[in-house]
Amino acid sequence: MRNKLNINIIYKGVLITLICVSLFAFSCSSRKNKVDSSDLVPVEDLVPILTDVYMADGLLILPGIRDAYSELDSVTAYRQIIERYGYTKEKMDRTLKYYFIKKPKELILMYDQALGALSELESQAQKDALREADMIKNQWIGKATDYFPGKRDSDTSSFAIRLTRTGRYTFSFTATLFPSDQSYNPKLVLYTCDPDSLDNGVKKYTRTIDYIKDGRPHNYSTDIIVPEKAKIILKGSLYNYANFPGDWEKNAEFENIAFVFSSEFI
Repeated sequence: MRNKLNINIIYKGVLITLICVSLFAFSCSSRKNKVDSSDLVPVEDLVPILTDVYMADGLLILPGIRDAYSELDSVTAYRQIIERYGYTKEKMDRTLKYYFIKKPKELILMYDQALGALSELESQAQKDALREADMIKNQWIGKATDYFPGKRDSDTSSFAIRLTRTGRYTFSFTATLFPSDQSYNPKLVLYTCDPDSLDNGVKKYTRTIDYIKDGRPHNYSTDIIVPEKAKIILKGSLYNYANFPGDWEKNAEFENIAFVFSSEFI
């Protein structure tokens, strides 16, 4: 509802702006002059122009853009948009004057079409934003909860994740290792490397996290930084240990496992 209201406010504001600009142009011509219906902006271009004017006027309300383009007012933006389509402001004014006086209903219909185009753009932007949020929310490729009650080599905690965005990733989880767990020096091991040289490339290890065997859940987290334009794969083991071959029992639980992209910037 709020988004709809914002569009309607922008719609009314731009409509007033265009009418004021148009009426100013109309007032400069003689009242006795007949409405000129020749050499008008075609309807197929008129609606996109109105749509772009709506958008520009709405953007100029935003503080950041308004500060960056402080020298740009509504009339200047109006002229630049028209010229980008290959027309002059005078031709646009003449077109609006013609529809305003002779075909006001068609002019209102064109304004509604422009508003409809803006609504579609807004809806698509919202869908893209939600899709992007879902993509970066949790990129963990495994199960959110994992148990290791079996014997050695009966399960695995190794993983590999390709990191495609520049910035900071946070790997977090809750680990519970029970006193009966027989793993030696259990810990989280993570390292990054170039995907083109997984076997013989340089491995950059992150901070190692050693686990406590007290039967209580402990929350852990560590950050991985991806430099700009870097191609990186994160590899590791959630449940790494240093046991020699032989029979021994595991007794560990890992919960709330998440791998989240947390920042565009380092």
